[in-house]
Amino acid sequence: MASVTSSVTFKEFCPLYYLLNAIPTKIQKGFRSIVVYLTALDTNGDYIAVGSSIGMLYLYCRHLNQMKKYNFEGKCESITFVKLLSCFDDLVAVGTASGRVAVFQLVSSLPGRNKQLRRFDVAGIHRSSITALAWSPNGMKLFSGDDKGKIVYSALDLDHGICNSSLVLEEPSSIVQLDYNQKVLLVSTLQRTVLFYTEEKSVKQVGSQPRK
Repeated sequence: MASVTSSVTFKEFCPLYYLLNAIPTKIQKGFRSIVVYLTALDTNGDYIAVGSSIGMLYLYCRHLNQMKKYNFEGKCESITFVKLLSCFDDLVAVGTASGRVAVFQLVSSLPGRNKQLRRFDVAGIHRSSITALAWSPNGMKLFSGDDKGKIVYSALDLDHGICNSSLVLEEPSSIVQLDYNQKVLLVSTLQRTVLFYTEEKSVKQVGSQPRK
């Protein structure tokens, strides 16, 4: 009897000119012309988020075909990581080269959803480049890691506009990946991978040998 094969959809990959054309290649700052580099990317079914070397976050809405821009106040610095989340509200977390982390709660046209753009800052804990961000599925927890091995947990209360952050783990090498699920945070560094149990605050290493 012949096996039944599932249907295959062929897709063509091409540059997203409609997205790239909405991002400037240079900006003018005083008498200087500064080249804009694209430094970070994340996507989901609703948005494409692109970070840049000038500290500007470009957020493209796939449903409305609109590009919006968000930036940090003050110093213009490169965005190193972006992480989108779609839950009850649409959220995007942004990390920079100096260790600044901000969360933008996006405006939605749907009834009962957020009607005003809000920003939350993770203040004063990271001192070096952000290399990883991870959300909890409900958007109430954000974990951020940097290239010095620090991992910060931020508890967000979106209804009251509160963000409380604390250092939860410190590794001896740069964080390269974070993922969170069911009260367990997966942490990968340049040297090892561990599971951090957030309730017990305990660490279990995956494997016995360090990475070469």
